[in-house]
Amino acid sequence: METLKFKTNIKCSGCEAKVTPFLNDIVGEDNWAVDTQSPQKLLTIVADHLTADTVIKAVEASGFKAEAIK
Repeated sequence: METLKFKTNIKCSGCEAKVTPFLNDIVGEDNWAVDTQSPQKLLTIVADHLTADTVIKAVEASGFKAEAIK
């Protein structure tokens, strides 16, 4: 399993609810989490064979922004 991290603008539980179907579709339920208490609103994803671009596109499709952290 690979861990990917992203800086986002997902700031509350309502925002998380909007992005949930998009992230569940690409990585599955319970394979991602957003730390809304972090200043970077850190999205962490644990998955195999997933690119940062795929995650960014899914987050953007839900109306939010994501930037890969290396």
